[in-house]
Amino acid sequence: MAYGGLRGVHPESRIFLTSRATDRTMNRQTPSTTASGRVTVGIGGWTFAPWRDNFYPKGLVQRRELEFASRHVTAIEINGTYYGTQKPATYAKWRDETPQGFVFSAKAPKRIMASRALAKTGPQIEDFVGGIAELGDKLGPLVWQFEQGRKLEAGDFAEFLDLLPMQAGARGLRHVLDVRDASFIDARFLDSARKRGMATVFTDSPDYPSFADITADFVYARLMRTRSSIATGYPEAELQAWAERALRWAAGGEPEDLPKITPSTAEARPRDVFLYFISAAKERNPAAAMKLLEQLGLRPAEAFLP
Repeated sequence: MAYGGLRGVHPESRIFLTSRATDRTMNRQTPSTTASGRVTVGIGGWTFAPWRDNFYPKGLVQRRELEFASRHVTAIEINGTYYGTQKPATYAKWRDETPQGFVFSAKAPKRIMASRALAKTGPQIEDFVGGIAELGDKLGPLVWQFEQGRKLEAGDFAEFLDLLPMQAGARGLRHVLDVRDASFIDARFLDSARKRGMATVFTDSPDYPSFADITADFVYARLMRTRSSIATGYPEAELQAWAERALRWAAGGEPEDLPKITPSTAEARPRDVFLYFISAAKERNPAAAMKLLEQLGLRPAEAFLP
């Protein structure tokens, strides 16, 4: 099966962030017209000591770990941005170390997500997005994660969503809402995300809300059930099931075996799909991602050259 490529993006040296609600429809990227959206499969981060025993080649210097990882999976979700934003030059370095077609997702900084007044975080949001835009056409969805125990107020949350820019320079942005307060997740929450074209996270986890309602023109799944006792993290049959779900999402359909909050209202059209193996038995996540790519018949864009 052929996969559509990433939508055309043209990063500019001067960053302009658009966040006005009146500009959202005009700035949103045109939906793909290919038979299927693009499927990317990745891991969370690339610096993890146990991976030096079972993923990275023996003797590989740490400064080349991103180079290696980006040639064995097709995406990485950056977790470090949650604890502190990086300098634009660092993002540019990561961009240049990875092959064409590679994608970085990134978690928004904790200093924003933990704010008591989300509606007043505009300057911090602009600072974060303006810096990470240096990833250029390798910048994937931005993940706005609200941890368990964080009680959200509907009005403040809605104002916050309106602050999230839909554009950085000439490039459209994608936003993912990862709300872990189960009491906040209802039809109103989904409608708010859907109106803004923002995705919600599907978490394959018993610890966090897990629902597969479609609210955007792309799907974002964080798969969190890898097991240490299985070399590929998930049994092969389970990975095959995820491959089939990914293809169904990409083709515009929806898996029938995943839970939802409300009956489906999503338009049947091609969608890009982002699947990440995150947390759980973290030492197995690269193997799980590589096996899923194999089952999908996909391979990273370039080989790693020692």
